[in-house]
Amino acid sequence: MMIMCHRKLETDVDRIEKREFVAELSEVFAETSMVVVTRNAGMTVADVTSLRRKMRAAGASFKVAKNRLALLALEGTRFDGIAPLMKGPTALAWSKDPVAVAKAAIDFAKTNDKFVLVGGALGSQLLDVAGVKALSELPSLDELRAKILGLLNAPATKVAGVLQAPAGQLARVFAAYADSQKSEAA
Repeated sequence: MMIMCHRKLETDVDRIEKREFVAELSEVFAETSMVVVTRNAGMTVADVTSLRRKMRAAGASFKVAKNRLALLALEGTRFDGIAPLMKGPTALAWSKDPVAVAKAAIDFAKTNDKFVLVGGALGSQLLDVAGVKALSELPSLDELRAKILGLLNAPATKVAGVLQAPAGQLARVFAAYADSQKSEAA
């Protein structure tokens, strides 16, 4: 009798954990801009830990998910197009910065042959492996922000230089005139 009660308790806990996982993943899909689907069969714990660290450093997240639960979380989101990619031992990587997650995934795939990219989605746009690679070659959001700031800052610097030049020239003219007046008086 005690064994049946214990099994029922385990099943209830498992269901609650699964519901929480699906809810958490649904929230991720609502907030993120890019999801990359990968296969990670044969990766060691050390490999996965290293990958998670690299993803975290890039501002991305990585999670191994049961396909059935991930498919439930995908329903009704803009990423539901990746559902056909969810076959076999898959894992998901995501980030608000689409270039960051693509770069991190591509870079890790270059160093670990057991980590294979399957595809991904940028919003509702489905991407194949070539699309993810092309995205990884773009500058990241931080790099783009720095370039835009540089472009915005450059005209201000040029305007300040142009405005200072006439004043400097006027000051030199007045100084030369004052010098010429002194030399004539002497």
